[in-house]
Amino acid sequence: MDFQTKVELPTGMPPVTHAGQILLMGSCFAENMGLQLMENKFKIDVNPFGILYNPLSVFAALIEVLKGKEYQQDDLFVYKNYWHSPMHHSSFSASTQEETLRNINARLQQAHQSIHELDWLILTFGTAYVYEQKGTGKVVSNCHKQPESYFTRRLLSVDEIVGEYVSLIASMTARNSNLKLLFTVSPIRHIRDGLHANQLSKATLLLAIARLQQQFPEHVFYFPSYEIVLDELRDYRFYADDMLHPSSLTVRYLWERFSEVFFSMETKQIIMAVKDICQDLAHKPFHPHSEAYQRFLGQIVLKIERLNRKYPYLDFQKEKELCRIRLNP
Repeated sequence: MDFQTKVELPTGMPPVTHAGQILLMGSCFAENMGLQLMENKFKIDVNPFGILYNPLSVFAALIEVLKGKEYQQDDLFVYKNYWHSPMHHSSFSASTQEETLRNINARLQQAHQSIHELDWLILTFGTAYVYEQKGTGKVVSNCHKQPESYFTRRLLSVDEIVGEYVSLIASMTARNSNLKLLFTVSPIRHIRDGLHANQLSKATLLLAIARLQQQFPEHVFYFPSYEIVLDELRDYRFYADDMLHPSSLTVRYLWERFSEVFFSMETKQIIMAVKDICQDLAHKPFHPHSEAYQRFLGQIVLKIERLNRKYPYLDFQKEKELCRIRLNP
């Protein structure tokens, strides 16, 4: 007997490899998958603007990354003694204007340096609802807990989303023919207006992505993270305590399903080798200064060196430094 409805995964997808450059932007799913990719030594950048929820904010952030925008004083506002950017998550906010600008511009320039050499751009949409400033009509990425009366909240249309992304994708793929874009829809439920409104929002995102796939079949792909959580994991035990966000177990399951689609056997072998090294380094010895433990550390260094000789793009700088410190206390 089968007690689970399996979501049919896409086949024949271009591989995600350790050698490729990856940028992830969008909702919490981008953060979750980004952390998994980072821990397994993929070359990635995650959310240079912080978590973004709606497609227009992701679009605007991408434009600024492509242009290498440098934020100035006029791009910020102060609210409750903190300086904020309406384009950025509150993790970039600070008590001084100078610190906020440093936080923003450092991350933006880092993303700009690699944007034209990307192999994968992974975008996760969370909601089709946007907040527009009443004074300017501009869509904000984050309200920073300002009064709701400052904004107008509305649902985007499929045409609005597609219209913005068509020109962006066309220009990015014209400059970089190797670029692949992977869209996902966040499984996190936004129930502020009720479950029906959340479904309308998710449906809008799914329809927009389907349209983009039709227009750019060689460059645009879709991973069904939303469907996997709703159909394969149809149980509240797979959610966090708020019953809205996926649990850590769900994130691991999504990672496994993602691996099935995008990782070759060689990539999976690299992941296992990386995991083996990380587990060795996590070992806590009873006698850290003993000769046996020093030999054990030496073996870890040899494992790293062997793996780096075969795959020189793997970054083990932190691990090698940790071994050096432990070998020379």
